[in-house]
Amino acid sequence: MSDTIERIKCLIIGSGPAGYTAAIYAARADLKPVMYTGMQMGGQLTTTTEVDNFPGYPNGTDGTAMMEDLKNQAERFGTEVRFGMVTKIDFSEEIGGIHKVTVDDSIQIEANTVIISTGATAKYLGLESEQRLIGGGVSACATCDGFFYKGQDVVVVGAGDTAAEEATYLANICNKVTVLVRKDYMRASKAMQHRVEKTKNIEVKFNTEIDEVLGDNVVEGVRAVNNVTGEKEVINVTGVFIAIGHKPNTEIFKDVLDMDETGYLITKGKSTKTNLPGIFAAGDVQDKEYRQAVTAAGTGCMAALDAERYLGSLN
Repeated sequence: MSDTIERIKCLIIGSGPAGYTAAIYAARADLKPVMYTGMQMGGQLTTTTEVDNFPGYPNGTDGTAMMEDLKNQAERFGTEVRFGMVTKIDFSEEIGGIHKVTVDDSIQIEANTVIISTGATAKYLGLESEQRLIGGGVSACATCDGFFYKGQDVVVVGAGDTAAEEATYLANICNKVTVLVRKDYMRASKAMQHRVEKTKNIEVKFNTEIDEVLGDNVVEGVRAVNNVTGEKEVINVTGVFIAIGHKPNTEIFKDVLDMDETGYLITKGKSTKTNLPGIFAAGDVQDKEYRQAVTAAGTGCMAALDAERYLGSLN
């Protein structure tokens, strides 16, 4: 543990669209923000090869390249971007209190404000072939990547409302959508199930799981297995959408910040304020509804403005 304690106005935990946008606004407000990126610099978007729906990129862009652009913009205004992981927190409950954070079990930071933008991690099946083809046809976001499969056949894995929504969204774009459900029923709401049933180009296969995603560099199909009969079949598709949920990266804030039952941070009203003064949350860590780069960036802006106003109110 370092004996030196660094005192700063604004600490940003996590990168990605929310963190980098918060950094741009905080730096321009002269808050001299310091960002610790976490282990995945740039967040989830760095696993996406093409981003076609972020404003300002008429020809689309690469996810990693876009995050590098945002990082460079944040640094241009004076943000100090550091690679590191927050390992311990000691947040104050007092208005104007100092929030203490430990990074990599050794670096000690004291901050007047903290913006949390640690994001959420998509849940995957854990297959080697699936992990290898993430960005090559395997995706966890239909609204992000569905456009690239226009007129093609795809598979959606999942049984809840998210899977049903992704399937019906893709059905408007793709030739055929096959939904693979592990059990003999869907967990989605009845309204969503009815929507799936009424969509002609959606086929639901129950008691069915992916045994392997097929393809060397891009998805060429899946080998599915009926978990009751053991029968296997190859489904020829070019896209595989995993819709089994997300896990917010909030474990370190448990029992400190208010969360919902699934671990998403709860913010007050239309603000990014958490239950503790001077602590703000932006991006997917507090948004389980939209989970888009552009909405994450919007809340990053809000968090920086909220932090600036909070500090202003202390004078």
